[in-house]
Amino acid sequence: MKVKRFFAQSMAEALKQVSEQMGPDAVILSNRKVDGGVEIVTALDYDENMARQRLGDRAGEATNGSRLAEMQAEQHRRLEDELNRSRERIRGVREKRAARGERYADASLAGLQEAAEAFDQPGPRAHGSDQEYADELARMRADIRSLKDLMGGRQNAPATPEKPASNAVQQRLAERLQEFGLSSHLAASLSRRHKGGRLEDGWKQSLKMLATGVRTSRREWLDEGGVYALVGPTGSGKTTTIGKLAARHVLRHGSDSLALVTTDRYRVAAHEQLFVFGRILNVPVRVVDESHSLDDILDELSDRHLVLIDTAGLTSSDKGYQEQLAELARSHHNIRTHLVVSATSQPRIMKSVWHCYKMANLAGCVMTKIDEALTLGESLGFVMETSLPVAYFTDGQKIPEDLHHAEAIPLVRLAVERLKTLQQQQAVAEGA
Repeated sequence: MKVKRFFAQSMAEALKQVSEQMGPDAVILSNRKVDGGVEIVTALDYDENMARQRLGDRAGEATNGSRLAEMQAEQHRRLEDELNRSRERIRGVREKRAARGERYADASLAGLQEAAEAFDQPGPRAHGSDQEYADELARMRADIRSLKDLMGGRQNAPATPEKPASNAVQQRLAERLQEFGLSSHLAASLSRRHKGGRLEDGWKQSLKMLATGVRTSRREWLDEGGVYALVGPTGSGKTTTIGKLAARHVLRHGSDSLALVTTDRYRVAAHEQLFVFGRILNVPVRVVDESHSLDDILDELSDRHLVLIDTAGLTSSDKGYQEQLAELARSHHNIRTHLVVSATSQPRIMKSVWHCYKMANLAGCVMTKIDEALTLGESLGFVMETSLPVAYFTDGQKIPEDLHHAEAIPLVRLAVERLKTLQQQQAVAEGA
């Protein structure tokens, strides 16, 4: 896993550097504002298990994938800062030696391992004016040893096996949570919190913790207003969800305060469905292209209470992927970008999609196709591990009836009902 830090004056410039130097497969571990611009920490071949191994005991503090990525980025910053400090000390000693006409062995950053071995060799004790150099070398030796521990010790430590359940009730509870759709890691984590008692008590306790861990948006977009962009892969339901939101807004507030925008200029006839919604609802639809930038269009629509932006369903290997995300990130408008995730997707695909789009500063997510999923634990586990607030979920094709404002407890109840239905179907099939 290769981790690298980038600095730039703007998010767009930073994303461009990431694209040029790391390629389209780079994963954004963290991004933050710093003096003079922004900082992005990225990784190639990012693997959560490897990240947990590198973090060692501290990995237990990571309650979700988002926090784990942030901790990995923090460790990289700390390691890089320590390396820079040691390099500066080495350079300072070399300059002092050079000023006195004495030769000093090269101990550059690329040769830290060799320098550490050289410093460990016994030598004549320094006297007089040489004592300050001996002290400096001793401090450098300690720094390099600590860096070796950071780079090699924890990194090469064997993987810590998943802690097994301590009793039969916890084991059965973990199995039920996996049947519910949760990952083995999250199921084990929840089951271990049940210290004793009946299985049903542990089941209820786990569901309460799950409901607490699932974040939702308190306000509805239709009432709060603003600019919202939906991103996600092709077929996740972005355009249909925008149609449902638009129809509900027109029913409540009329068509004069709403506008639709699309950034999809990459596919043939990509705008057709959105234009159909616009004609039916009597709402303007604007297209971002070479002649009309996103910010120019949003400036013209500044009098609209609500603006919904549809985007192209591009993957990281597509040509316009970086361009589209940079367009959203560099806008001077407050665009609240939400990831649209299908509940029928596999958990690994959900996480992969999240990694692809997290550089767009996601404010939350929308879960679609709830009605088509066998179980909903996968979706709830995903939003719990990524800490993405759920704004809405959809459970059908009817516009706008099949759009619902998300609340944690009703979502968990719906997931429990879905599990019961699946178990009944399985029982009938086995009986037949």
